[in-house]
Amino acid sequence: MDWQGQKRAEMLMQLLLVASAVAAFVVGYAMADFQLMLLVYAAGVVLTALVTVPNWPFFNRHPLKWLDASEADRHPRPQVSATTGGKKKTGKNK
Repeated sequence: MDWQGQKRAEMLMQLLLVASAVAAFVVGYAMADFQLMLLVYAAGVVLTALVTVPNWPFFNRHPLKWLDASEADRHPRPQVSATTGGKKKTGKNK
């Protein structure tokens, strides 16, 4: 899954969960049945998982291009400095 696919999957997940929550509330309110409301919402969660969890082809429309090993050797990684960021230690130990 590429970066745009991850964004698309997250937005689709949020949309489907909100839509299933609204639909579950409306159905539960109209039928005056709390258990039915929970079942409708559970069905929406399962549908959302089936749509967003697998790596579907429409999530891979913008694949990343990786460097070849020979190209990566010509561009070395930046070295991480050995500084100890954070709070300074004081002379007093309590």
